[in-house]
Amino acid sequence: MADIAVHEEDHAHTEHGGYDDHVVHATSTGLSNNKLAMWLFLGSECLLFGGLISTYMLYRGRHEGGPGPSQIFDIPLTSVSSFILLMSSLTMVLAVNSAKRKDDRNTNLWLVVTALLGALFVGGQVYEFTAFYQEGLGFTTSLFGSSFYTLTGFHGVHVTVGVIMLLALVGAITRNRVTGDKAEVVEMVGLYWHFVDVVWVIIFTLVYLIPS
Repeated sequence: MADIAVHEEDHAHTEHGGYDDHVVHATSTGLSNNKLAMWLFLGSECLLFGGLISTYMLYRGRHEGGPGPSQIFDIPLTSVSSFILLMSSLTMVLAVNSAKRKDDRNTNLWLVVTALLGALFVGGQVYEFTAFYQEGLGFTTSLFGSSFYTLTGFHGVHVTVGVIMLLALVGAITRNRVTGDKAEVVEMVGLYWHFVDVVWVIIFTLVYLIPS
């Protein structure tokens, strides 16, 4: 067994005496350490959003002294924003596929398109928040307002972080500064992006489509 380990270690060395950047260290689950860490992180995020969604569902009918969901929600506008975010999942898939083909040009193209779609969604959310505030729904107006802004605001922050990650990845690929397996790095960013998209589908359904 020791000879096998030594052989595998020697095989991982490059001609210059270093280690090959594409060597992936797998765990007992069959996933690399990086992917396992990302899945664990996303699992903790599920708990966070689960708590926020539960809190909103508990307080969405508590809007005494302020406007309620049926008075302020603009379903057509939010539906367009939701469609934009869902389309970004498609462009993220195209970016991952391009990365697996080692096509840096198309990888960067689809990553930038994904980031732009995400930025459009965040812009729509900012516009929505501004309109709601002008209609009398502030963060402290009611329990409904507090739980609504907290839930959707946290999601907006996650999308913003995702946009920053996408643009940073584009810069790293352009300068050829991605460490490790480039396709795996793009895939992990894709996992995060798909997560925020799926969470929004749940939020959109429970918050906007199901009446209180």
